[in-house]
Amino acid sequence: MSKERARLRAVREAEREREKAARARKVARRERRRAVLRGLRPRGQRRRTGRLLARRSRAERAGIVVLTLAVLASIWTLVPDPALRVLLMVLLLLVLPAVVVIALDRRT
Repeated sequence: MSKERARLRAVREAEREREKAARARKVARRERRRAVLRGLRPRGQRRRTGRLLARRSRAERAGIVVLTLAVLASIWTLVPDPALRVLLMVLLLLVLPAVVVIALDRRT
């Protein structure tokens, strides 16, 4: 009886060792594949940070908002015709990104 149990235990252990070796080969293959892919990817620093307006400092963002609100308020108070007022406001909001890039872009 004990010889039979020892034989069965040896069979189970051999099976476990085979599974462990197969798992180790699979993990090693996955790691090699990842290493190759890491080597193929460019290593340059990415400019995207995932934050809205992250390229601008807090002072620049505040300046953009304050100046936009000031221009919107001046349009609201100085332009008498409501249709022209709405047209100028929409035009300002459409042109604002281009003006910000031209005025505050750091590329020299």
